[in-house]
Amino acid sequence: GNLGKIDYVSEFEYDLYIRPDTFNSRFRVWFNFTVDNVVYGQRVIFNIVNFSKTKSLYRNGMSPVVKTTSRPNWVRIPHHNVFYYRCPDHNKNYVMSFAFCFDSEDDTYQFAYCFPYSYTKLQNYLDGIEFKNLQCFQRELLCTTTQQRRLDIISITNHRTLSAKKKVVFITSRVHPGETPSSLVCQGIIDFLTSDHILARVLRDYVIFKIVPMLNPDGVFNGNYRCSFNGHDLNRHWHDPSPWSQPTIYATKVLLMKLNSSEKEELDFYIDIHAHSTLMNGFMYGNVYDDSSRHERQAVFPRLFCQNAEDFSLANTSFNNDSFKAGTGRRTLGDILDKKCNCYTLEVSFYSYTSYTSNGGSHTQPYTGNTYMKLGENLVKTFFDYYNTTGHLKNYCPIYNFSPKCSRNEINQYFCKCSELKSESTCQHT
Repeated sequence: GNLGKIDYVSEFEYDLYIRPDTFNSRFRVWFNFTVDNVVYGQRVIFNIVNFSKTKSLYRNGMSPVVKTTSRPNWVRIPHHNVFYYRCPDHNKNYVMSFAFCFDSEDDTYQFAYCFPYSYTKLQNYLDGIEFKNLQCFQRELLCTTTQQRRLDIISITNHRTLSAKKKVVFITSRVHPGETPSSLVCQGIIDFLTSDHILARVLRDYVIFKIVPMLNPDGVFNGNYRCSFNGHDLNRHWHDPSPWSQPTIYATKVLLMKLNSSEKEELDFYIDIHAHSTLMNGFMYGNVYDDSSRHERQAVFPRLFCQNAEDFSLANTSFNNDSFKAGTGRRTLGDILDKKCNCYTLEVSFYSYTSYTSNGGSHTQPYTGNTYMKLGENLVKTFFDYYNTTGHLKNYCPIYNFSPKCSRNEINQYFCKCSELKSESTCQHT
């Protein structure tokens, strides 16, 4: 875990102090700890007493997650057992308290801020895909971190497809180690792109997806919320990254600049995935450009995304040049990459999204691991809609010329009828 200190208040109450990020005491948000040697039926109050943020979704119904050795799936604690408030006993700092009743003396209980996604889990996940020997999947070592961990980059495409100039979609995730939902969204992207779904097969024919699923492996491994091992917020160093203190950003930027000048590929998208601690839903940040046609073009993708994903909010999506965001991937790359490249930050709430009913009502729906991954799947489906709408698929193969209003069922039926015109999927076992 990453607790720094535990104070015994009583047999039924404990004050817990989050260990700050390594070499940076400003950030104290992420927590992950275990409890054992429990008594059946014992009800305990845990107080997280040193949060560094004043605003939190805990005010809006968010709750920590828990799993046990006998029940290994993470679930959210009932929200009515969670309280977020200013505490006079702790210098009026904000405290999050939650009550929990232990129901098994044989179990070890693990609690966390949100669904954990470790460096080891990512390595095991990528190892599993590699073991399948998919022809469309390539995993490479982009660089090693300060603490000598892998920075993986994966490429997903049909390598047999010959086209004049393939589009490149470049996706990064987990630059902030505590933003674990971004890894689940990223896994949803990879799962769908490597599947046999017809839309994934079409995209692999005409697009190269390059994905860096974990930009900050050291920060993740050390249990940090925002910083790398040496205390740097890596998402403020894109303008001039150091190869020794920010090696993952440096190597990623070098590759992006190489793709930007490539004569064989065309870098079309850069999307950096994050999780948001105060807002609901999924949404995007984009840049503001003097070129009106470029500004209008980058508004297309979020609108298509909104049609595919119930949890994506256009209302929360914004385009800005906020000085606070200077040095981020979106801002820096938007300034230096070719003007044809669309640069976005994709944010997803740590907590929930608004779900709408058929009669016009709505309710708050907490995210699960599966719904985070579903957002990633819907992002990929939006790339199909985008390239269909802009004519990219039509340019290379006329059978992909669908009306933007064509339903996905109609698209699937059409492809089934035309299946004899297509070669077998290249994302298969060798």
